[in-house]
Amino acid sequence: MNDPAERAKDSVPSIVEQLSFLLSDLQENPYPTIPNPPACKKRASVALILRIRPTGPDEATKDASAPAQGLATHDRLNSFFDQPWVRRGDPEILFIKRATREGDRWTGHVALPGGKYEDGDRSDMATSTRETLEEIGLDLKTEYSIFVGNLPERVVTTSWGTVPLMVLCPFVFLLTRYDIPPLRLQPSEVGAVHWVSMRALLAPSLRTYEHADVADRLARRGGGFLRGFLRLMLGQMLFAAVRLIPSESIYCSSVPGFIPSQTTKSLSTSMQGLWSGFYGSSSKYDRPLLLWGLTHGVMADFLDLLPTSNTFKLWTWPTFSPWDLRMMVWLLTYRLHKRKVQELESKQQGSVMVVEEGLDTLGVQKHRWQPHGVHMDGLGLTSSQHASNRVASAGAIGHLLEGHYDVMRRAVVVTLTMRLALAAAVLALVLRRIRRGR
Repeated sequence: MNDPAERAKDSVPSIVEQLSFLLSDLQENPYPTIPNPPACKKRASVALILRIRPTGPDEATKDASAPAQGLATHDRLNSFFDQPWVRRGDPEILFIKRATREGDRWTGHVALPGGKYEDGDRSDMATSTRETLEEIGLDLKTEYSIFVGNLPERVVTTSWGTVPLMVLCPFVFLLTRYDIPPLRLQPSEVGAVHWVSMRALLAPSLRTYEHADVADRLARRGGGFLRGFLRLMLGQMLFAAVRLIPSESIYCSSVPGFIPSQTTKSLSTSMQGLWSGFYGSSSKYDRPLLLWGLTHGVMADFLDLLPTSNTFKLWTWPTFSPWDLRMMVWLLTYRLHKRKVQELESKQQGSVMVVEEGLDTLGVQKHRWQPHGVHMDGLGLTSSQHASNRVASAGAIGHLLEGHYDVMRRAVVVTLTMRLALAAAVLALVLRRIRRGR
């Protein structure tokens, strides 16, 4: 083979080879633990669970053998990835779709199994294994499960970064067998489980937006009128998302609304969609399965560790749905975004990550609390070295979002001012013509 392009293509490691490198690196270089900010005692943990889907129906059961538990984790990983069926397989990640519950911040969201730390938990990792067993019936302490390591911990905030809510701790597990026992979903917690190929998570064609109503967040104390006004003025917020195409799904058929009822759109919903640019689906089952927000950030951290990863190039910044507001955000953030991409291509940032609950990592802003004795510039990121093999890294996405929300707020003010000025000019013109007509 003499074609340089073909030789370069063949020299690129496969997705399984890259995953093997990533997991070995995570196992050998753990991320540090982030202490809770003052007046915030809550911690939560999630489990990022991987498996390899065999290319043939009988390949996994014929060739698979679980690495001996007596081996060190590094040796178990090497033994697993040395198997022929694994090298030919397709890596997948387990996601859950949370059950619909009134008052739950993350109701109906795509997420990783996990939950809040409880007094009986010996560690944050123990929280992730307990919650996974309770939510989907998967025991991560068995011989076919390998605890690999952790991903960067993050402080989750609410009220646009002014109030720390909890520390989120992601942990990575690898299932060494494909034919695991059937999962048992907890109806009050989980509506469905989906296995999704890592290749799908990296595909540019599956990148899209999630439309989120932020009026409730901005006007929690203002009543229904203020929320309605903000919803009319700002429309929907658009957040970067990935459309998931599962290779296998398991649904909890006992949850209410599993069989959707026929619904119709109201006139007010149609008019709001005409203005905001978003037409909601009549049924939650009609909507695509979207990965976005907090879980999207965790997955971005994970995928960014792949040797040939360029996930930041697939990123799209949050914006608004009304065309004039979206254009103003683009104009005011153009230079900032260009500079951030250039910085990201030239160096890496070491920092503690702060994210808004339910949304994405937010931009830099002044803040009162100081995790680990180092001042945090509010919703965003600032360097903070730790005595560990790693620094707490904000990752590519965290770096891209630094400063974005500050500029976006200015774009809102400028756009609303221009709308008001335009409305005043039109009103003055109408009044002048009325007076002339008399």
